[in-house]
Amino acid sequence: MAWSCAQNVDATTEEVTFVQVKGHDLIKPDGEKLFIVGTNLGNWLNPEGYMFGFQRMNAPRQINDLFSHLVGPDAAAEFWQQFKDNYITRDDIEYIASTGANTIRLPFHYKLFTDEDYMGLTSSQDGFARIDSVVSWCRDANLYLILDMHDAPGGQTGDNIDDSYGYPWLLESEKSQQQFCDIWRTIADYYKNEPVILGYELINEPIATYFDNQDELNAKLEPLHKRCVAAIREVDPNHVILIGAPQWNSNFEPLKDTDYDPQLMFTCHRYGGDPTPAAIQSYIDFRDKSNRPMYMGEIGHNTDEWQAEFVKTMKDNNIGYTFWPYKKRENSCMMGIQMPEEWEEVVRFAEGPHHTFAEIREAKPDRAKAKVALDKFIEQCKLKNCVPQEGYITSMGLKVPQAK
Repeated sequence: MAWSCAQNVDATTEEVTFVQVKGHDLIKPDGEKLFIVGTNLGNWLNPEGYMFGFQRMNAPRQINDLFSHLVGPDAAAEFWQQFKDNYITRDDIEYIASTGANTIRLPFHYKLFTDEDYMGLTSSQDGFARIDSVVSWCRDANLYLILDMHDAPGGQTGDNIDDSYGYPWLLESEKSQQQFCDIWRTIADYYKNEPVILGYELINEPIATYFDNQDELNAKLEPLHKRCVAAIREVDPNHVILIGAPQWNSNFEPLKDTDYDPQLMFTCHRYGGDPTPAAIQSYIDFRDKSNRPMYMGEIGHNTDEWQAEFVKTMKDNNIGYTFWPYKKRENSCMMGIQMPEEWEEVVRFAEGPHHTFAEIREAKPDRAKAKVALDKFIEQCKLKNCVPQEGYITSMGLKVPQAK
């Protein structure tokens, strides 16, 4: 793993400057406006089932259990090591930069900064090593990086995307909230002098729409934001902090205070609906009322025509964007992974019954064949073996690089 120079910069060095919030805009150190255009490195440090072709096994711990049943825990741990080494590399970052993108959003799981069992490691997690590599690659490619805690302690969403137990326990657990703030403070202290990092996105898509006590949960979100921002500012006064709204980053009404930090900006998400200004008028109104930048952190999974029209809407309304995701199974992304033929047996097992050990034994394929499927997936996910989704890339307002 390449290590960034973040820790090697003297905290008093005045030459280090950062992206700044100025009204509706982000301003680069050279004084020019930064309009965010880019993609998300989803699935790399926070696996999601649908990107592998799974519908039932959606959360990271479920996917790890699935692979462990197939090939055993040791081979599953080795798969995750190879996955992290090969799914995103310097070549991928250089490719993203060659399309004309200027920013990458990096989703990550909080467990990468703990000694909890995650992606093949049970202690000495490699979160800093992985992010350091991306920081180094982004620096060389002239890209900004947003760090997005996609899976927070206890779970902030209450669905598969936060690897939770079906409820946003973070909003009710003092222990989880303290861990959440402590991890962000540790990350901020480590990267406080790193200008490649545009900012810290505290939590992704808090509080899903499924809960009868939604209003009660929503009321607890802003105090948690403030508590975490205060923890970060104990060590890092410089980086932008990105705040998402409840109900899939869509309902900004519960966010009442927009002035408790000078470097705040807000982030929204949208999938589907009309690609028109009217469809996101509430986001625009909140941006105007708060006089802060608004950024579309996730958008995508639609037709190329819809995406191109929505890009125009976002540009016309000064809302930067990062499409979701950069790479996944087959299509609806920038880089499509062509799945090995043997993978269908893995999918069949994933979609089968798993209520008892007898069902698991009955349903799972031959171990050797499953191991071949996992090994071939690692090979297929490498950039050289992926297929650029050219229509998707151009719909993002980017260009398809010429083949070398």
